[in-house]
Amino acid sequence: MTSTPDAHRSGFACFVGRPNAGKSTLMNDLVGSKVAITSSKPQTTRHAIRGIVHREDAQLIVVDTPGLHRPRTLLGERLNDLVHETWSEVDVIGFCVPADQKVGPGDRYIAEQLAKVARRTPVVGVVTKTDLVGKQQVAEQLLALQELMDFAELVPVSAVDDYQMNTLADLLVSQLPEGPQLYPDGELTDEPEETLVAEMIREAALEGVRDELPHSLAVTIEEMVPRDGRDDLVDVHAVVHVERQSQKSIVIGRGGERLREVGTTARKHIQALLGSKIYLDLHVKVTKDWQRDPRQLRKLGF
Repeated sequence: MTSTPDAHRSGFACFVGRPNAGKSTLMNDLVGSKVAITSSKPQTTRHAIRGIVHREDAQLIVVDTPGLHRPRTLLGERLNDLVHETWSEVDVIGFCVPADQKVGPGDRYIAEQLAKVARRTPVVGVVTKTDLVGKQQVAEQLLALQELMDFAELVPVSAVDDYQMNTLADLLVSQLPEGPQLYPDGELTDEPEETLVAEMIREAALEGVRDELPHSLAVTIEEMVPRDGRDDLVDVHAVVHVERQSQKSIVIGRGGERLREVGTTARKHIQALLGSKIYLDLHVKVTKDWQRDPRQLRKLGF
């Protein structure tokens, strides 16, 4: 394909990697705004959320996908299907491996899966979280990554230090086809606001809870409407779904303290997103074994 050096490019990229490889943080940094939720818990991302990077020379749409893993539930299978579906639709893939963790079976599993698409979709190897280790370890990780598969490019980055993030953007853009803008200026995501609001509540609910909880949490927005007679206030009614009564107690906390913290944190992010005051009404509901129930999964949007 011949390309004109100063032609405008536009297209789609996605980051893949095992859970907690820093994919959502990279996306938020490139977009310059919080559009994907980040959490220290694996399997945090559940939807393919698109963030839009606007540049003079290009428009890069980054699709944030769940971490690829060997599935143990129907939800796990659906999340993996979502990842594979996304791979088949993007122009370039960034394979993320954190600098502070040895390349392991999870990375090899992803490399095997990626090798199937690498013939038609370029894959850029990205060593993330370089701020956590020394130069020597970054160099060793780049070599280890190189042995996994053939990459179009390799780049070490840190979203925390903003190290080489522009270089990463340049490498991704260089793999996009020439084309006009796909989204209007100023738009940062094409996700419905309700999806983003639900994700922000889920992120707040995930922080600080025990390890058994992350997969069991889902959030639905029952209603999101401007308050009658007030143009500066939006009423948000949301339900946090868990699978067991014991989990409900964890989310609510002693005397409702935990749930109030969740509400305060989520409200701050939602107000920044919507640009208006928020009244957030949160309820916790036991939706038994929803991860394994096709009917419940459909109801919860999977």
